[in-house]
Amino acid sequence: MQRSFTPMACLARCAALFLMVFSTQLLAETDQPIRISIIIDDMGDHRDAGLRAIQLPGAVTYAFLPHAPHSNSLANTAHNQNKEVMLHLPMQAIGSNHLGPGGLTLDMNRDQFQETLKADLASVPHVAGINNHMGSLLTRHPGHMQWLMEDIRQLETLYFIDSRTTHHTVANKLANEHQVPSRQRDVFLDDDPSPDAVIDQFNRLIEKANKQGSAIGIGHPYDSTLSVLAVMIPQLKHMDIELVPVSHLVYQSPPVRMANEAPTQLQPAAPPGPFVLNTTTEIPAATPHLHHTH
Repeated sequence: MQRSFTPMACLARCAALFLMVFSTQLLAETDQPIRISIIIDDMGDHRDAGLRAIQLPGAVTYAFLPHAPHSNSLANTAHNQNKEVMLHLPMQAIGSNHLGPGGLTLDMNRDQFQETLKADLASVPHVAGINNHMGSLLTRHPGHMQWLMEDIRQLETLYFIDSRTTHHTVANKLANEHQVPSRQRDVFLDDDPSPDAVIDQFNRLIEKANKQGSAIGIGHPYDSTLSVLAVMIPQLKHMDIELVPVSHLVYQSPPVRMANEAPTQLQPAAPPGPFVLNTTTEIPAATPHLHHTH
């Protein structure tokens, strides 16, 4: 039986986590603020869910499926609201997951691969970067990832985010080798779309950002995910964490301190300010549709 999720329950969970984060966080140097980026994947299939996602507060980034019925109009809407737009590029997965239009597959030759990518990019306006949709099979193949990075490199203005749908991915490695600006996803927010699980993953994203200096989370336009983010994003200012478009992390200079690098000077954590949750909207139980596949 699904436990009800009320604003008071969210307040209790968020407040407890807020205190825990401040009691354990490692702050980066004072000239390197802690930053996170949030990508909402699978945009374009559902108009109402897409419009609701675009209304999330702050600099959320949106990844649109190529040739989806609402990708063009929603990408324009996002761009007009100063939100960053990405291409959510379908890539072949292990198993029989349906790619949808514009998918890249292992049986393509070089010309087919390039023409498909060009058509996908043309179907979504205002694209600043690319991340993979599924791809647990394709992203482990160096030859096809080399093709992708060669094509992205020719465009010069695009970055790549490896969604890391498999631990065997070589996409980010090949991006680095071909000098394509890139990063990897740190946390999936809603592999389990229940509200409690989304909150736990959001907190995991914050913990990773505190250790690394920055982190990238990927979610989807599920009812529960959007409701949790609408509550949690405004609380970032109380933690002195900045939500930025993905491009700000990809192109940042100087690079952030990574988790395995000792900071030159540790600053004591500042005491938390007042924790206020301004919401009267209940967060709905997770719905089974739209579940993410790798």
